[in-house]
Amino acid sequence: MTPKPIGSTALACLAGALALSVGACGSDSGDGGDAAGGGAKELTIYSSMPLQGASSPQTKAIVNGMQMALEQAGNKAGEHPIKYVSMDNSTAQAGTWTPEATSSNALKAAQDDSAAVYIGEFNSGAAAVSIPILNEGGVPQISPGNTAVGLTTDEPGSTQGEPDKYYPTGTRTYTRIVARDSIKGPVMVQVMKEDGCTKVQLTNDKEVYGAGLAQAIEAAAKGAGLTIISNEAIDKQASNYRSMAQRAAGAGADCFAFSGITGNNAAQLFKDFAAALPSAKLYGPDGVCESGFVDPAKGGVPADVAARFKCTSPTLPTSELPPEGQKFFDDYGAKYGDSAPDPYSIYGYEAMKLALDAIERSKTGEKADVLKALFATKDRQSVLGTYSIDGNGDTSLTDMAIETVENSQLKFDKVVTGAQP
Repeated sequence: MTPKPIGSTALACLAGALALSVGACGSDSGDGGDAAGGGAKELTIYSSMPLQGASSPQTKAIVNGMQMALEQAGNKAGEHPIKYVSMDNSTAQAGTWTPEATSSNALKAAQDDSAAVYIGEFNSGAAAVSIPILNEGGVPQISPGNTAVGLTTDEPGSTQGEPDKYYPTGTRTYTRIVARDSIKGPVMVQVMKEDGCTKVQLTNDKEVYGAGLAQAIEAAAKGAGLTIISNEAIDKQASNYRSMAQRAAGAGADCFAFSGITGNNAAQLFKDFAAALPSAKLYGPDGVCESGFVDPAKGGVPADVAARFKCTSPTLPTSELPPEGQKFFDDYGAKYGDSAPDPYSIYGYEAMKLALDAIERSKTGEKADVLKALFATKDRQSVLGTYSIDGNGDTSLTDMAIETVENSQLKFDKVVTGAQP
């Protein structure tokens, strides 16, 4: 595939993503020249993460994992020296990712001849912004955190025009190493059913990730005989959600579920619903399965609310990982002095390992060849387990952890294996 210049098609896709509103520090990009001494061409791997706001503990751990993987590889992929550029797609004012910062990051990588792989995004809404730009630039993309269905398929949870609208060249350039929401939605429904839920009030934050996952939950609930009272989109700027919670109480809700991210006022939402539904069980996805949501010292929910909460997480505990995964957490703790690192650190590590592997397997380091190698990933033995990347860009891994909360920390409960739709 010959990369196209960034043109009107990408700008149109970007405008559509901005209309949807559909999350480091950066350094100068590489110049694409040969490495010192006339050896193999130096290549650049970019990452784009929201390094400010509620998600920053997770995303900084992702960046740490990436840096560790690159250092272990001697800052090389095959014969190619690798330069790593960490970019922030959030702002201090927003406290989360922004479309403007995300598009700027994607354009920087797409216009850099030395760019070999772009690792990002963390938030699915941000991916809806960056994928078309990178696609026109022919830049291979790996996400360590996106789960929105419509980024790769038209399964339940996608919207009209997805996923084709993200790929203006007609060639897939985006991959991810976490399971999509059409797998996660049924897992959440299964857990709620097992816990005795009969009537669930569902809410979402209107972003690509939250709205799409909510649709997947609704679709799975119909097949499982679980009643969804309503699927209500919230205003993330609202001062409270008491009236919405009172309506759910009047409708007889015995469980509450939110589909969205911590940064979109999730703590206030859960506090209000917990007060209106004092005996209801509370559920959330990986978007709130983080310390910033469960720890009141970090602005999260109070302990009495957290005690009723369960969430799904793609990150399995070390006891459920292969030996390589267990060793990763030992090495991470020794390097960064963190005995209990954020679970997403391992996804940053594997995203970088996969990027380096694809570059090495490409032989040339050219974007088109790296892309072919990335989509040819089969039965890869990794810290996450053995997986393949399919033609849509999705991973074959479907195991998810169910987490509860104890002493303001997430606690592993069990593993649920999701089924491919």
